[in-house]
Amino acid sequence: MAQQGAQLDGAKFCCSICLDLLKDPVTTPCGHSYCMSCINNVWDGEDENEIYSCPLCRETFTPRPVLMKNTMLADLMEELKKTGLQAAPADLCYAGPDNVVCDVCTGRKLKAFKSCLQCLASYCENHLQPHYESPTFKKHKLVDPSEKLQENICSRHDEVMKMFCRTDQQSICSICSVDEHKGHDTVSAAAERTERQRELEVSRLNIQQRIQDREKDVKLLQQEVKAISRSADKAVEDSEKIFTELIHLIQKRNSDVKQQIRSQQETEVSGVKELQEKLQQEISELKRKDAELKKLSHTEDHNQFLHNYPSASQLSEPTDSSSINIRPLRYFEDVAAAVSELRDKLQDILRDKWTNISLTVTEVDVLLSDSKTEPKTRAGFLKYACEITLDPNTAHTLLLLSDGNRKATTTSRQQSDSSHPDRPTNWFHVLSRESLTGHCYWEVEWRGVRGCVAVTYKNISRAGRSNECKFGSNDKSWALNCDTNSYNFWFNSVSTPVSGPVSSRVGVYLDHRAGILSFYSVSETMTLLHRVQTTFTQPLYVGVCLKDISNPFLKWILGSSAELCKLK
Repeated sequence: MAQQGAQLDGAKFCCSICLDLLKDPVTTPCGHSYCMSCINNVWDGEDENEIYSCPLCRETFTPRPVLMKNTMLADLMEELKKTGLQAAPADLCYAGPDNVVCDVCTGRKLKAFKSCLQCLASYCENHLQPHYESPTFKKHKLVDPSEKLQENICSRHDEVMKMFCRTDQQSICSICSVDEHKGHDTVSAAAERTERQRELEVSRLNIQQRIQDREKDVKLLQQEVKAISRSADKAVEDSEKIFTELIHLIQKRNSDVKQQIRSQQETEVSGVKELQEKLQQEISELKRKDAELKKLSHTEDHNQFLHNYPSASQLSEPTDSSSINIRPLRYFEDVAAAVSELRDKLQDILRDKWTNISLTVTEVDVLLSDSKTEPKTRAGFLKYACEITLDPNTAHTLLLLSDGNRKATTTSRQQSDSSHPDRPTNWFHVLSRESLTGHCYWEVEWRGVRGCVAVTYKNISRAGRSNECKFGSNDKSWALNCDTNSYNFWFNSVSTPVSGPVSSRVGVYLDHRAGILSFYSVSETMTLLHRVQTTFTQPLYVGVCLKDISNPFLKWILGSSAELCKLK
């Protein structure tokens, strides 16, 4: 007996109310057993209704049954206690704050094991047994524990909502279907669930397909990241190697120049020292001859004097010193000037070629992103604001640059040397120092008589008054001509009238890669004046032109200006 008791499950001999081993066990008319004190406490609370129910199967009794101690079960419990049988560890069954509780348990609630959609109640494992054992509950729908069972009750009729109104897309009860939803397309909730379940499965298939597609895309992007990194590493390695070769080449040329200078220095110094030695020897010989003549001059014997004079008076040929030119000499200063000229040319080459290198780097574009659309607000444009300055070497001599080379003003006094090859000879142009690639935005503010704002390639012609030199009159520049009351867009000598509010400030947006160039009238709002869609093949430079001040009848425009506005 002891061996059998040790193998028994203590939970089977526990009171489903107190969850401890039965004490003074009693059995209700429905056959379930409880501690006498536990069931009496439950029924004491039901005295008011005079209807008493079994906590497990909910069978009701009227009047209150008279319960007697189940002596056989009590004896069995005493025997089992001697075997060391313990109640099941209840802590594992008690409901916590995040658990659905059993609706039947009194006192400390147990975790619900299932919820019943017909009973609209949740049950622990003990109180769920009638649903498994009694034919009455066989057709009830059991689901995982849910706290939302009351949402299945119609708030108007206090009925379980077993119908679904497709017209209003809501769950309803049977009374609703013949009341306010009469004439609507109604079906059972189960039928609607079946239909929606099919749609759900289709949606899941679509989602799973999209997941597979996105996972493939992610793998491709991961491969792309590796490829980009490999290519970038290779480019850095190759660039570093090439620049190192350039540095070594310059160092080699530097060494060659130094060696050549030193060699020439040695040759020249050697020649000078050789001449110096000859002169020193001649000086010594002359001094000796002078001493000999002096001694001869003091000889008192006339015959001796006359005898020695012919040999003493003979002098050697003088050293040729015609190469000695007593004047300021430059020696090797011209070498430094030649090297300086080389440096300037290298700087020019590096500056010009650097824009090509920079453009080549920025042309690396893996993705065609929707983010490259033109901004919609001024705040959006300002994200691409560029710090642009004007290049004095590209300014007409009658344009005065100021404010950190951001402002050009017409003047009657020549400002700079006109010999620079980048300086325009006739049109009152000036270009930016910076080249433009990628996304750029800038604004030009006019004072006095206005001119035009343009973008141009660096190789636009500068000398003369031909169309090849004028902004907008060739295929190398795009220009918006701004008058006091109208606009015109110029490209390749074709003029396009532009309508829009006239403002003293014009905004320009460039997306070099996309080939977009847009001009805006800027005041309290931004108004698009003209947009160009093309293909740019070189880096661009900002161009500004003021009205021709060489005309004697237009002297009144002196002092007009165009300024690149500070936007950051």
